[in-house]
Amino acid sequence: MSQIRIAIIGLGNCASALIQGIEFYRDKSPKDIIGLMHSEIGGYKPSDIEIVAAFDVDKRKVGKDIGEAIYSLPNCTKVFCPDVPARGRLVRMGKVLDGVADHMKNYDDKYTFVMAGDKEASKEDIIKELKKSGAEILINYLPVGSEEATRFYAQCALDARVAFINCIPVFIASDPEWGRKFSRKNIPLIGDDVK
Repeated sequence: MSQIRIAIIGLGNCASALIQGIEFYRDKSPKDIIGLMHSEIGGYKPSDIEIVAAFDVDKRKVGKDIGEAIYSLPNCTKVFCPDVPARGRLVRMGKVLDGVADHMKNYDDKYTFVMAGDKEASKEDIIKELKKSGAEILINYLPVGSEEATRFYAQCALDARVAFINCIPVFIASDPEWGRKFSRKNIPLIGDDVK
């Protein structure tokens, strides 16, 4: 079977936990997999998931290898797999829109986003990177409240013809109009608020 190639928007705590989990379970035998309900689904194992692209806007993550960026501030998720290897996939600058709330400016850099000075990605940039990376699925881990940004990335997924998994509480999958858009193109759409 081939790899499941995924791209991630927002390399925060949830993305860190997911990527650490994939690596943690990568070479475990079914009897040693504690914490997963199933060691295999449809013939696929955690080791069959490959992160091929990632987008973020924090200068401590943009330009770093994904395996390094998941440990960068302001992430504070528990590190349970400290040795996620570099895979040669760099975090690309994303599009901010409403992905960084104004109130976050009131916090120390350790607890908030520090905007990268890079030029924000355009819709065309995102689509090009999704296609170039061979991504089949785009996972949305933007901060809660990123409605405009979520719609932007959902449209990028549609245009790049990749599935969209919306992990935050913004109505995409449950919105009939978005549902029809994905259905017409026969592209999977899952969410809203998938943990």
